[in-house]
Amino acid sequence: MQRNPAFPLLLTALTVLATVAVLLMMGRNPICPCGYVDLWGATGTEEGSQQLLDWYTPSHLIHGFLFYAALWLVARPVPIGWRLLVATLVECGWEIVENSNAVIERYREVTIALDYYGDSVLNSVSDIVAMFIGFWLSMRLPVWLSVVIVIGFEILTAFIIRDGLVLNVLMLLYPVDAIRDWQGAI
Repeated sequence: MQRNPAFPLLLTALTVLATVAVLLMMGRNPICPCGYVDLWGATGTEEGSQQLLDWYTPSHLIHGFLFYAALWLVARPVPIGWRLLVATLVECGWEIVENSNAVIERYREVTIALDYYGDSVLNSVSDIVAMFIGFWLSMRLPVWLSVVIVIGFEILTAFIIRDGLVLNVLMLLYPVDAIRDWQGAI
């Protein structure tokens, strides 16, 4: 492995830039089609997943916690910059897959996200930054606090938007009618 600690950070930045290029080539909107950039995109509106942040940002923060934990377990001797690069590759890969027509259609078929048309590139980059923040927090916080934050965000998003990381993955892979009915009762 490269001895220069900045090298994996450079590769991480290049991975994010390559992801932006791929998303743009896929036809994703750079910003909200509404024509302006705002801090928050409300779920269930045309701005959902189009602005800087939305109610799914906590899920991406949780990705950072989970990636850090998984890589700590299986790759502890690997320098942290390289582990961050691996986490970034997974997160960027997910952003590309999540914004593919096939996955967008799957969300619309099996979840209550009938008005989901994918993320703007701005929102995708913000999701990646949220993963970075979760990864960074994991390195600094005690494990118990990391667990509390993850559970807290899952409860918060389940309470407010009836969704979250666990529910999102479950409904994407194995839709449950009772959950879809509960989510639709907002």
